[in-house]
Amino acid sequence: MEKTDFIKLLKPDEQSYLNRVISNVNDHVVRISIMTAPYPWHYHPDSDETFIGIEGTVIIETRDELIELTPGTVVTIPKGVAHCTRPKDKHSRNLTVEYANLQTIYVDNNNH
Repeated sequence: MEKTDFIKLLKPDEQSYLNRVISNVNDHVVRISIMTAPYPWHYHPDSDETFIGIEGTVIIETRDELIELTPGTVVTIPKGVAHCTRPKDKHSRNLTVEYANLQTIYVDNNNH
């Protein structure tokens, strides 16, 4: 058993996107993400992706909707659904839960 203090990871740094595994759960991982810039359109053909808002607002855009994930809220993007993420303001922080070996397919934002 390993205890992780993920609060220490909540400090923004020079990177525009930090996505780090903080825990393993069976065949899934829990990641912490810190965003200061958009992440490109993509989808995961083999895993749902659950987002949990921690700080700031994460904008999650799919072909059909725009979701504002605020602190204390959660949303699951089903496998196969193309999406992109970005902070609404200067930065955002969230947790994600997903299959540890998920595949990520990047798509052109005009063909999502």
